[in-house]
Amino acid sequence: MRQEYNKLVRDRIPEIILKSGIECETVTLSEIEYQQALRQKLIEEAQEAATANNADLVIEIADLLEVVDALLRSYGISHGRVRLEQDKKRASKGNFDNKTMLLWTEEKRVRSRNIS
Repeated sequence: MRQEYNKLVRDRIPEIILKSGIECETVTLSEIEYQQALRQKLIEEAQEAATANNADLVIEIADLLEVVDALLRSYGISHGRVRLEQDKKRASKGNFDNKTMLLWTEEKRVRSRNIS
């Protein structure tokens, strides 16, 4: 029975599939298609990490980081540049150490005073 995937897979997956006696078809993506597929894969891996049990979390984070690394290579972005952006954001907005969850905000109305 044929199963459709149409998703980016790791380089050795087709070889592993064929060795198991299952047929498959692949295509090589253009750079633009590859970058879009990586962005979709990022979402897929993030969802898997978000729903992973504690025992599998490290595996799912490793998969997520593999996609991040591929995105960085594809766009020519260095880890140092990402680290710099992380440092800037930490300096301006902090990190997540305090475990703070924002529950709500409310804009205060400014009452104008009539001075006559």
